[in-house]
Amino acid sequence: MSFERALPVWLTIASLPFASLCADSRSAAQPSAKPQLVIIDTDIGDDIDDAFAVALALRSPELHILGITTAFGDTELRARLLDRYLAAVGRTDIPVATGVTTPHSNVFTQAAYAEREPDHKHADGIQFLLDQTSRHPGEITLIAIGPENNIGAAIQRDPATFRKLQRVVLMGGSIDRGYDGPNGERRPPDAEWNIARDPAGFKALLSSGVPIFMMPLDSTQIHLEEPGRDNLFAFGSPLTDQLTLLYHQWKANTENHSPTPTLFDPVTVGYIVHPRLCPVTPMHIEVDDRGFTRRGEGAPNAQVCLKSDEKGFLELLEDRIEK
Repeated sequence: MSFERALPVWLTIASLPFASLCADSRSAAQPSAKPQLVIIDTDIGDDIDDAFAVALALRSPELHILGITTAFGDTELRARLLDRYLAAVGRTDIPVATGVTTPHSNVFTQAAYAEREPDHKHADGIQFLLDQTSRHPGEITLIAIGPENNIGAAIQRDPATFRKLQRVVLMGGSIDRGYDGPNGERRPPDAEWNIARDPAGFKALLSSGVPIFMMPLDSTQIHLEEPGRDNLFAFGSPLTDQLTLLYHQWKANTENHSPTPTLFDPVTVGYIVHPRLCPVTPMHIEVDDRGFTRRGEGAPNAQVCLKSDEKGFLELLEDRIEK
């Protein structure tokens, strides 16, 4: 598949944030004069990495979070989780909206946390995304860290408005590296979770005309080992206290897994804040009906990060969250 836009146009547009943030490594550590407008689309509540991604975004002055939409499964319960999370850290100014509810068989590991928040009706996440995009044409980065159900629905509802996004930075796909084995062994490419839940949504995104920055399994399997976890959980801020609660619910309610979380989703935020942490390469990506993503022939339709600076990313995460 290829973009509806000519390649040179979207590459020029897509490269502007990268160039401005990477021109001087010294200035990259400083907040930009005008924070980037972002919307986060997340399936928070199953794995723990979404909660870390939101935490990193909250602590990054380079970003202005216009809102958070929930994706996949019980999107209302996910919204209640975010309501409690944001209230606990003093960020009730950030709107929470619900996306498409879908069938699911996976365990909502952090349901108990969410269920303690009173239930109320949230706004339609698809319309929220489209309204904000219309209000800020060419300015919004969509941080997509869940299945692409909401993206597909937004494109179907109003493709012209969706095309006004500045870019989509997503965690998804598997190019050369699949999910690592239990002992860290490298495996062949897999049908990555987010893409495999809705391959059609990802196909629609690839042909939408919006610049795509893709953080696949190849670059996102970064582990928060015990020393780092201990320091974070002992820090005692409102934010780290919420992460501690959510981590322990995830750990208690997920079978047959390591207690060491893999920080897939926060890499998207790390890339936006410091693009040098995950350099991207133009690539033509194809996806099949099972959710396998592969290099294909033709003009590039995505910028893909195949290797990240894991040490630099963890330093950024700890520096931002532990303050």
